[in-house]
Amino acid sequence: MSETFEIPPRGQWLRLWSALPAAPIKALADELTGRYQVKDMALAQSGLGLMPVTDSALGDTYFIGEIPLASAHVRLANAESGQAEGAATLVDDRAGLARALAILDAVLAAGWSGAEAASRLLERGAAALDEQARQRRALLSATRVDFALLGTAEEDDDE
Repeated sequence: MSETFEIPPRGQWLRLWSALPAAPIKALADELTGRYQVKDMALAQSGLGLMPVTDSALGDTYFIGEIPLASAHVRLANAESGQAEGAATLVDDRAGLARALAILDAVLAAGWSGAEAASRLLERGAAALDEQARQRRALLSATRVDFALLGTAEEDDDE
């Protein structure tokens, strides 16, 4: 882990981890499952959720469509460290990934053994999001149009 990386607030962890492929997330969660007893507080599940939008003029709520959702809530325990809980809700349809992220969430929040590896994955996710933002900025600058030049030519509409 680099010296300059500071662990962001917990509310950003899922976003950063979700920027990575599922394989390293699941591999670390499997390793941690061997160290700690994992109890599912709610079964990891996936399904569809309705996306509500409130009309700003009339205040009416309507649904613009369905989105995939996966969620998990786990409690980790061992004799030396005690207990820690973690949870994850993703706009995704992979319940196993949500459970793996919930395990990482619990370990990093508690600062237990394995938190360093989870933090390194956070750093890799942050780097992936930075690269994605850089690519988007490059695409945006390539499509930028200067409209100031359109009005400089004299027009002969009087004829």
